[in-house]
Amino acid sequence: MAAPCVVSVADDGDGSEILQNSVQSSENECKRPQFGTRFLKDPRQVFQHNAWDNVEWTVEQEVAAQQKVLQNSQPLPLEKQEEYDNRANEYWNDFYKIHENRFFKDRHWLFTEFPELAPNCRQRSSSQTEGPAEQEPNCRHHSSSQTEGAVEQVPNCRHHSSSQTEGAAEQVPNCRQHPSAQTGGIEECTRSTSTAPAKTEASPVANRDFPGCSSMYRILEVGCGVGNTVFPILKTNNDPGLFVYCCDFSSTAVELVKSNAEYDPARCLAFVHDLSEETAPFPVPQGSLDVIVLIFVLSALHPNKMQASIRRLAQLLKPGGVLLLRDYGRYDMAQLRFKKGRCLSENFYVRGDGTRVFFFTQDELHDMFTQAGLEKVQNLVDRRLQVNRGKQLTMYRVWIQCKYRKA
Repeated sequence: MAAPCVVSVADDGDGSEILQNSVQSSENECKRPQFGTRFLKDPRQVFQHNAWDNVEWTVEQEVAAQQKVLQNSQPLPLEKQEEYDNRANEYWNDFYKIHENRFFKDRHWLFTEFPELAPNCRQRSSSQTEGPAEQEPNCRHHSSSQTEGAVEQVPNCRHHSSSQTEGAAEQVPNCRQHPSAQTGGIEECTRSTSTAPAKTEASPVANRDFPGCSSMYRILEVGCGVGNTVFPILKTNNDPGLFVYCCDFSSTAVELVKSNAEYDPARCLAFVHDLSEETAPFPVPQGSLDVIVLIFVLSALHPNKMQASIRRLAQLLKPGGVLLLRDYGRYDMAQLRFKKGRCLSENFYVRGDGTRVFFFTQDELHDMFTQAGLEKVQNLVDRRLQVNRGKQLTMYRVWIQCKYRKA
């Protein structure tokens, strides 16, 4: 149930987003090496670039967006809502049968936004632990913190080992020692914004029998789609102590991941999982994961099932583990494009292909995460103006990005 790094979209009349990235999008815009630093100061220059960061909305623009949503907020009859809920699996399978792996580009920008997924730089440390990360502002403004996403800010880390290697895709240093050499405490030395948990003792689940149980660092992506997050992680992070789990509601998507030539069962486990089903088991025990990734996934669930899903995921995290989220924000262009007859409930819609989407506020996400026992590290709004220079079109995107840590 993954969604794309949208660069250029066409409207099919029902609020659905159809990617044009195979022809019109810019690979560099998705990677965004200078994320958060391109500001539109002169409106006359709007078509000089494909995208502008941290675009401030006017009061009039905000009011117009609210009115647009209200105009199309009449919900469908309850029986139609139940039909879309009961057939959700069918709609997502159909989606991947049609598009296979042609719809999304690999999300290399994730290493900029979430350095917890990039190659970690771990040193021997007998007693040091990572302190709590400073809380980041709720919205990006014109401040020095805007450059926190730059890959170049990852420090080089030297230790007493000749096995240091580089991550090929993003050229981020990967100097984590082989697990067999790690006998003392471990210290994270990624950027200051990284929240990857430090380890000072053996994992409490190290002796249990489950896939990846001997790994030192475990990542789970929920809603993996066809692997546009998983495969960049595996290609970039060649750490032998890394194990990546990935799951999706769609069995078709999971089969596409497993059939990919880059899928390595020794480093990755792909499986079918319905996040909204409270009794559906995970292949890992509670307290076993370092990072959980939700990229445009939570919004696909029914709002009534979101809180329980977050609570279950939080239980899988180790103490100090982090949950990373990026998803649709309130009044995003995709929400404003929905026409009458597509609203299921407040801020929850169905696309033309039967898949569903919710549009969040920061407070809604914060409440869900904190009720699940997680602590805020980051909760910000990413307001971006994307531009189709060929057609002279402007598109206002609103995304929310969060990092929450388990105490």
